Amino acid sequence: MKQTSQSEATAILLLAHGSPDSVDQIPEFLLRVTGGRPLPPESIQEIQHRYGLIGRSPLTELTRKQADLLAQNLRLRVYVGMRNWHPYIADTVRTMVSDGVTRTIVICLAPQNSRTSVGLYRSALAKENPPFTVDFIESWHDHPLLIQAFAEKFLSGRPPNVPTIFTAHSVPHRTVTEGDPYERQAKETASLVAKQVGLPSEAWTFAFQSQGVSGGPWLGPTVEDTILGLKKNGHDAVFIQPIGFLCDHVEVLYDIDISFKQFAEKQGMRLTRAESLNDSPLLTAALAALARSLI
Repeated sequence: MKQTSQSEATAILLLAHGSPDSVDQIPEFLLRVTGGRPLPPESIQEIQHRYGLIGRSPLTELTRKQADLLAQNLRLRVYVGMRNWHPYIADTVRTMVSDGVTRTIVICLAPQNSRTSVGLYRSALAKENPPFTVDFIESWHDHPLLIQAFAEKFLSGRPPNVPTIFTAHSVPHRTVTEGDPYERQAKETASLVAKQVGLPSEAWTFAFQSQGVSGGPWLGPTVEDTILGLKKNGHDAVFIQPIGFLCDHVEVLYDIDISFKQFAEKQGMRLTRAESLNDSPLLTAALAALARSLI
């Protein structure tokens, strides 16, 4: 059945952080992340080393896949805009204007709202002064289909009787003291997933990962400290599920799969993790439900 002209002029815009396609692009990428502030050469080299160990970050590829699946579900055009790498938000907005979009529903692929992620994406979009109507979804950390998607990956990946650490990316502590809902929402997502899978409170905990080294103290506890606490309590294994991320990228493929795993092994512990959502049909269903709520 042919869509109405109004539907044809409505589109979905997915916003994400962005990630370089190769190690050589990392210096330019980091300048985008820091707003043009140069980082020490040793910091750049360390990040290049991490990307080198995982080969490349699949974030852009997976985000485009998520967009394609959503477009098939909704039968609407779905665009992708990245704040720190191609396709840049500015370029995507220009494409949308050229395509005749008159209204867009914007979903950030960061379900927990922080001004350091969702806030920056929104500012980047507003800076382009898009000449179409924008309906911006602020957060969706507790959407039932998102919780089901995480629960599905949890149930298919967790070894029996192994304590779980749910994780999300840390942010500077000052962020939450200034009224940011991120910490509360991240912990609420974890709690809802635990409830969905029937995990008792004593069988799981929460930690923030990937703390930065600038801007003062960052939210904790760290994953490393949490692993040490589990070891002290007699555990020899741990299961991690990152509920702050929707697909594989360096914070998952390096921070968890390499760094945290090596740390756990040095403590005589075995570390495994849940698969990322990536192209999960339940994730697609969650994104579609969010969009339909505003169509």
